[in-house]
Amino acid sequence: MNISELNKVALAMVTPGKGILAADESSGTIKKRFDAIKVESTEQTRRDYREMLFRSTEAMSKYISGVILYDETIWQDARDGTPLIKLIEQAGAIPGIKVDEGTQALSGCPGELVTAGLDKLAERLKKYHERGARFAKWRAVIDIGHNIPSTTAIHVNAHALARYAALCQAAQIVPIVEPEVLMDGDHDIERCYEVTERVLNETFQQLRMQRVALEGMVLKPNMAVSGKKCPRQASVEEAAEKTIRLLKACVPAAVPGIAFLSGGQSDEQATAHLNAMNRIANLPWRLTFSYGRALQAAPQKAWAGKAANVAAGQRAFTHRAHMNGLASQGEWATELEKKAA
Repeated sequence: MNISELNKVALAMVTPGKGILAADESSGTIKKRFDAIKVESTEQTRRDYREMLFRSTEAMSKYISGVILYDETIWQDARDGTPLIKLIEQAGAIPGIKVDEGTQALSGCPGELVTAGLDKLAERLKKYHERGARFAKWRAVIDIGHNIPSTTAIHVNAHALARYAALCQAAQIVPIVEPEVLMDGDHDIERCYEVTERVLNETFQQLRMQRVALEGMVLKPNMAVSGKKCPRQASVEEAAEKTIRLLKACVPAAVPGIAFLSGGQSDEQATAHLNAMNRIANLPWRLTFSYGRALQAAPQKAWAGKAANVAAGQRAFTHRAHMNGLASQGEWATELEKKAA
């Protein structure tokens, strides 16, 4: 394991003004997105859509540091025969790969989940590295509800994240460690803060026990926000202040950067939260984005599966990537959204 090389890649992933495109939707998830825009989800339409994003020259070269791919995508070629992974590299971005295999019910813990995929992960990582992937992603899902999350669910998911991270680094791949506390419930921001604090503390305890080099990883956490069904929605400023306080309490300064997930927030809301956090001074790590839907909803709608709309889809993607690039430096403002409208 070459820690200095891992650190170099991790720092490049959180380059100021750039963020990570999460284009790793499973076939089931992207089908739901395509259903919403009335496009049939086939291997070819999925390829065409992602090729459109990766050929968005301005967005990819100026605002995207890396792309998380799904297993299907990393092996696909563009229409002209160029491997999609090469399009990412040619744009100056780093190819990455989602390696978890989704969630399953956690035995003995009703209503809770654990992420699968550790079996044969070492062999898969070797093949992905040969293909060109230089970082990977593993998502753990923690729900907030009546009497959950349990200590068991937090521990089991944190342990799996740490095992995954250790295997990645052994394969010379930077792990994105993603412990996501869902925002689907009716809990308030204080409850989100409390649960996320427990999750982050256990995650870093497990990472230390598995001897993961913290300088060779990127953290992808949720923000401290109110649950979607909570009657009182915290302001952007409150969410930013609480998230930073939480991270300072839990995340070691050795971690090069934090790339937030959007977690179901609207496009502009995710951008506003990131911007507000980057306006808070004296942070020990770089803060950026690793957004999926919050980067892709607008280009998907503009594209709508039609070749004639590729340029419109690319413009929409470039705009969202640009807005989040500005937010990653605390330079975004609502007026900039209106100018592009």
